[in-house]
Amino acid sequence: MSKLLHISASPRGDKSKSRALALAHIEKRVAADPTLKIDTLDLWDEPLPQFDGDWAAAKMTLFGEGEMTDDQRANWSHLTEITNRFIEADHYVFNVPMWNSGIPYRLKQYIDIITQPGMLYGFAPATGYSGLLMGKTATVIVSSAVWEPGIDPRFGQDFHARYLEWWLHKIGVKEARFIRFQPSMVTADPEAQFSAAMAQL
Repeated sequence: MSKLLHISASPRGDKSKSRALALAHIEKRVAADPTLKIDTLDLWDEPLPQFDGDWAAAKMTLFGEGEMTDDQRANWSHLTEITNRFIEADHYVFNVPMWNSGIPYRLKQYIDIITQPGMLYGFAPATGYSGLLMGKTATVIVSSAVWEPGIDPRFGQDFHARYLEWWLHKIGVKEARFIRFQPSMVTADPEAQFSAAMAQL
């Protein structure tokens, strides 16, 4: 049985266009494979720990910097549980609005929690990063209120989809399809653009 993890990075609930596209895509996948297991992670409802100094210190022990304290070991066990939920999925569906040309801070927090050496990636001084999540795929639905590819830089920059693509490749998810609903404010017909994004799914 395959498992799909839906990660929603929009706080807008039913008003979110990116979430609507993600749910439509998931519905189609379930119709094609009724045995597909769906796990939904709403980053605005999920209690995410703060990756503070103790957590960072625990991470550095993996690079040979001291040993974990009991508290750090407990924190790392919690981190491992959160990360394993991500690792266990076969396909990822992200819906991610653009915030200030980047991703929402809750998604960045989640990425910083789970992106750990020996879990999602390996590292060697001679060769750099190597992803550990082989054979997994992703559908990434990105939306923005103003920015679109090719628009004048006065309307923003893409530190959004480009970052997510880089991160997914870093952890080994090489097959990631990006669906854009961009923009919704400076286009003459946003509904047609929404329909076009739906058709791509």
